[in-house]
Amino acid sequence: VTLHLNPISSVHIHQKPLVFLLNSPLPLVWKLKTERLAPGIRRVFFVSLGSVVQFEKGNFSLSAETEEKLFPEKNEHLLQWAQKEFGAVTSFTELKISRNIYIKVGE
Repeated sequence: VTLHLNPISSVHIHQKPLVFLLNSPLPLVWKLKTERLAPGIRRVFFVSLGSVVQFEKGNFSLSAETEEKLFPEKNEHLLQWAQKEFGAVTSFTELKISRNIYIKVGE
């Protein structure tokens, strides 16, 4: 699955840390495609067991972290866990089948 990350239109270059929870019932390869995200900013990708994140060429991967996690099974429990762990959830998306996911990040 390719994850496309771009800033919202009112932000020229996104310069804040990000945390993503990438959960799947089956192990996946998450391919990251980014535009206009500042280098050197901490970005963390938590993935379900057996999954990996592949970064584009360039220095984005130098400031990105990937960690495997055993997530709660149900979405309600995953959302509650994320709120408890990180204090807030700004976006939650569930997709049954997808090859591309487009996410706008920003304020």
